[in-house]
Amino acid sequence: MRLLIESAPGLTVIGEVGTAAESLAVTASEQPDVILFSIKEESDLDFLPELMAVAKQARVMILTGPRNPKVHQHAIRNGATGVVSMDTRPKTFLKAIEKVYMGEIWLNRSMTANVLAGFINVNKEVDPDAAKVATLTKREREVIALIGEGLKNKQISARLFISEATVRHHLTSIFGKLEVSDRLELIIYAYRHGLTKPVDSLPSV
Repeated sequence: MRLLIESAPGLTVIGEVGTAAESLAVTASEQPDVILFSIKEESDLDFLPELMAVAKQARVMILTGPRNPKVHQHAIRNGATGVVSMDTRPKTFLKAIEKVYMGEIWLNRSMTANVLAGFINVNKEVDPDAAKVATLTKREREVIALIGEGLKNKQISARLFISEATVRHHLTSIFGKLEVSDRLELIIYAYRHGLTKPVDSLPSV
């Protein structure tokens, strides 16, 4: 894996560890941009918040064997930005690292809808965030729905016939109103509060 990563322009491995204590020490001292966290079982993910606490700017990508929606949901809940399986093709693996570094979400195409659907709040009798949702404009709701479909800013601008700058302006407003910090939190929030629906055709993002 080291050879694969370092064969890609711009990527450098700054540390390899095998224990929790080592990972905390190396992460704290080296402050990596991306952490590749290999897990053997779901309980390994419970260590993730502690690891991220020593490098708050780092983005974490989980390497896992089973394609289990429950495991993927657990990873995202604990702060991971991406999840890839061990059998991912090298080219796709490197692309995943790049996208996670850029702040985008990376989930296996076949798992995306199942993972996000697991975040839906099925008990909607009392929605404490109803007031926040009510502040959204019609256009902002349209932007959220398209993000839920997996569209990027350029695709959203083309679909809505607006500039990419306007899309970014809408996103800034949406983030502020809903009190979310990035697209991952926004997508999860949108699923929970019915602003978008799970679809089988969601691409990896």
